[in-house]
Amino acid sequence: MTNIVVLTGAGISAESGLGTFRDEGGLWARHRIEDVATPEGFARDPELVHRFYNARREQAAKATPNAAHLALAELEKRLSGDLLIVTQNVDSLHEKAGSTAVLHMHGKLAGALCGACDHRWDAPLLMQPTDLCPACHAPATRPDVVWFGEIPYGMATIAEALSKADVFVSIGTSGEVYPAANFVAEADHFGAHTIELNLEPSTGASRFAECRFGPATEVVPAWVREELER
Repeated sequence: MTNIVVLTGAGISAESGLGTFRDEGGLWARHRIEDVATPEGFARDPELVHRFYNARREQAAKATPNAAHLALAELEKRLSGDLLIVTQNVDSLHEKAGSTAVLHMHGKLAGALCGACDHRWDAPLLMQPTDLCPACHAPATRPDVVWFGEIPYGMATIAEALSKADVFVSIGTSGEVYPAANFVAEADHFGAHTIELNLEPSTGASRFAECRFGPATEVVPAWVREELER
């Protein structure tokens, strides 16, 4: 029995055509984070924020899982033990690939949230500031995405999983966004073997016991094959 916690970031979805914060010419490059990914930005210009996330939602809806997503789904299916995928991504590519044990710590593009009563529901492809909450009917609809300055989802569940993990794997993350950047230290504290799989070394690469670098579609399936052959 092996318990594995996998943290995934934007790098795992990049080869499916979904850009990262740092991609030149992408959606993020055309906007300041303060304008589209903070509660203050939404309060200033909800129409701009909805346009931004409508574009991201449309892009994500068209994207298909790549070999890295599919390998993790296969690992969940065949692993003798527990696997939890904690993703910083707001796309649904893990689920499209067949993974079921997925915790979206930063929320999902496919979700809508009422800023007035906290009701959640499935988001339409296009959202706008005049949309009414189906529960309280307030015009306070926003994407169910965790913005900078807000508390990520599922932190208690993540902490418990890290405390029981035999292996912690970080895939496609920059190592700069907390609290996720500190998961490696938590896992190491409880005795887990820690691995970074990334295109290039992250900011926190030195904190991992093992690092492998290359495209996610190559390094993730290779690691999964090794894990399943143990």
